[in-house]
Amino acid sequence: MAALVRYSASGGIAVIQLNDPPANAYTYEMNRALDEAILSARFDPEVHVIVLRGAGEKFFCAGANIRMLAEADPTFKYYFCLHANETLNRLEHTPKLVIAALNGHTVGGGLEIALAADLRVARRGAGRIGLPEVKLGVLPGTGGTQRLSRMVGKSRAIEMMATGSTFDFDEAMRFGLLNEVWDGEPAQWWEKVMEYGGQFLPPSRASMAVGCIKRAVQSGLEVPFESALAIERELQQRLFASEDAREGLAAYLEKREARFRGK
Repeated sequence: MAALVRYSASGGIAVIQLNDPPANAYTYEMNRALDEAILSARFDPEVHVIVLRGAGEKFFCAGANIRMLAEADPTFKYYFCLHANETLNRLEHTPKLVIAALNGHTVGGGLEIALAADLRVARRGAGRIGLPEVKLGVLPGTGGTQRLSRMVGKSRAIEMMATGSTFDFDEAMRFGLLNEVWDGEPAQWWEKVMEYGGQFLPPSRASMAVGCIKRAVQSGLEVPFESALAIERELQQRLFASEDAREGLAAYLEKREARFRGK
């Protein structure tokens, strides 16, 4: 049986691929594998950027496997959602930039995975995006109600989820769900994704600073403002002690391009 999640790392970028085409719908077993891949990228000092994608060209991810949910008892479903929450929190809290590359339909739990990434890019015309769980008589239960409302605002999020509407990628970008939408055949588009991710790598970018910016935003938005400033100060102090900060300041004074190492 093929691995439900494929993991590879090269040139500073870890690629995590949901691998059960065509829909790449996730089960508990897939989430266990996704969790392990996230930890592998987190602990690898040579990885600075994480890119998520789906296998094939039809779906990034269609969300949870509906047959599995229909056959499971309520206790299993509760723990399934709890574990999915924990997995996506781990992704969100990892101090490395995470890019969700939406190569096809991104709906339900698939969008919930993408919402836990820091940036989202998509291939124009490749699919639709939305949280249609209401049509199954349930709500988006893997962080969708919380992350979507924080991203697009309370009223818009309620409307999107209560209607169960899906949108093409250009419309989703207007709502603020996506950072970039590019044209291109799948292979050409994937090259753009990797080029986009590459801009956040050493030596041209201080990836440790990028990771701390992410942590300051992700954690700071969830606590009172004064506490958020304290988080920012602590992260800044960590950066002040880094090799990259010393290199950045020296390069500025010496009027040359900095050569960062991600340390």
